[in-house]
Amino acid sequence: MAPAVTEKMREIANSLTEELPKTLLMNISLHEYIMQPALRREHEQLKALREATEEKYGAWSQMNLPVNEGQFLSMFLKILNPKKTLEIGVFTGYSLLTTAIALPHDSLIVAVDHDKEAYEVGLPFVKQAGVAHKIDFIQSDAVTAMDQMLKNVRDGKMEPFDFIFVDADKPNYKNYHARAVELVKVGGVIAYDNTLWKGLVAKDESQCPECFRPFMKYMIEFNELIEADSRLEFSQLALGDGLTLCRRLV
Repeated sequence: MAPAVTEKMREIANSLTEELPKTLLMNISLHEYIMQPALRREHEQLKALREATEEKYGAWSQMNLPVNEGQFLSMFLKILNPKKTLEIGVFTGYSLLTTAIALPHDSLIVAVDHDKEAYEVGLPFVKQAGVAHKIDFIQSDAVTAMDQMLKNVRDGKMEPFDFIFVDADKPNYKNYHARAVELVKVGGVIAYDNTLWKGLVAKDESQCPECFRPFMKYMIEFNELIEADSRLEFSQLALGDGLTLCRRLV
């Protein structure tokens, strides 16, 4: 079970996000150098969604992708050209809208999140961008939804996905991976966000705020799981809060 989010955790999270944006770069000037052109190229509906999320959620708006990571995802998807994708963890939908804008008109994006209220914050911007027809939102806990999809794939009732993006509760990453590997086609890609966890995965436990230590351990264990999985080739990128790309081999 994931530890409850306490007021102390909120206080620490707010202080951390105020001190440093959602990036592994410790050099703020370099971070700003990278972000400025990304912000200038940001799609108008993505910008509007980002600003609406910041207004409603404050520091917790950083649960959405950073702008430059979103632009990497957009370009990567245009190269990969998937027709059917799955997104585990939506929040207000910055990555979802990024994906929907990047993919062809006839693509399908299945998006799973238990929080429909947060999804609906971003929905007007999805509609304004003209991409709502690509999205099938499922309000559910992800394990239950993935288990049903997995049954459908095994029964031949649905085809596997070309691409899966996971940005949900970190304690369940292992459970999501166990299902995602079977839900993505051979040659398809799974992307996991936040896998470097503010760089804390490379630090001693004593250097990590106590309330974040369980999450640090979850991510370290998950990264070890990916490294040991012979069904995949993978690349871990120091982008945003850490992004791991996995390609299914068998």
